[in-house]
Amino acid sequence: MAKFEDYCVITKEDFEDIKDSISTQDLSTAVETIKEYLKKQDLVELNIGVTGESGSGKSTFVNAFRGLGDEEQGSAKTGVVETTTEPEVYLHPKYKNVKVWDLPGIGTPDFKADEYLEKVEFERYDFFIIIASDRFRECHTQLAKAITKMKKTFYFVRSKIDLSIAAEKRKKSFDLKKTLNTIRENCLRKIGIQDPVVFLISSWEFGKYDLNALQERMEKELPQHKRRVLMLALPNITLTINERKKKALEKDIAMVAILSACAAAVPVPGLSIAVDLAIIVMEIQKYRNAFGLDRQSLVKLCEKYGKRIETLEDQIKSAWYKGICTASIITILREVSFLATEEAVESVV
Repeated sequence: MAKFEDYCVITKEDFEDIKDSISTQDLSTAVETIKEYLKKQDLVELNIGVTGESGSGKSTFVNAFRGLGDEEQGSAKTGVVETTTEPEVYLHPKYKNVKVWDLPGIGTPDFKADEYLEKVEFERYDFFIIIASDRFRECHTQLAKAITKMKKTFYFVRSKIDLSIAAEKRKKSFDLKKTLNTIRENCLRKIGIQDPVVFLISSWEFGKYDLNALQERMEKELPQHKRRVLMLALPNITLTINERKKKALEKDIAMVAILSACAAAVPVPGLSIAVDLAIIVMEIQKYRNAFGLDRQSLVKLCEKYGKRIETLEDQIKSAWYKGICTASIITILREVSFLATEEAVESVV
């Protein structure tokens, strides 16, 4: 049988503290205590540093990673010349605890990796994305070695891969797999790093090529408490990402079940059902948001493909989309016979 600690979501000490706290509160305050605890689980901060030579596509990558186009509100500035002279932070539009930093370009004649990392305050980043739009050069090698020396993680990303593929397609002998392998080999030539790995990415076609492999590698090498943050922040553009998000969110079930048990262990009339309703509302809103099923995300999707949001909304019958609140949850529970009558619902709550 699994032990309490095996869930790794709430310690015995946390459980007792929460139970003791809500046992001395009135109903509404106790519910708010549980809700605040749930919210704190989503405050783990993730800082990603994106660097590379001027014109390599750093800013476009920053935008694509956050699910934004280059001209949308909150997007990083892009251009044919270097537009970033100081580290600029860009918050994820849905998860403000996820910060993607557009760092100044490298590759100047007097570039020194150690000085560069000190300037951009390397301590604050969980990992670095080193971008090149062609081959990786001496400046990339210097930076990678300096990052490793400081016991940080980096990933080589070859950007603008869609342009390279488009050029190769003109050849009669074009073979996508062979072309991608050739690009990998060529861009890492003379890199001077032991067993280097490069991920081929197109910020304009972000779901193609090596995005899934990059995501899997980043997730594997992050501390456990930050993996979930990364997964929720990734744009919903591949089936693999959505499946991993599903698994990450499934792990929350243990936590909310323990919180429900915590409330049930306190002999306050009505507390257990009130807490469960609050948890259900928060969790469904979280899942809807994570999978891009909130109205704002659907509006963007419709704009991208030239559809009307009203047409889409007319086809959505789910109450989960059309407004989640305690009252609607009670109605749904009543309809599926969890709570038999309106009088029973009102008396319990």
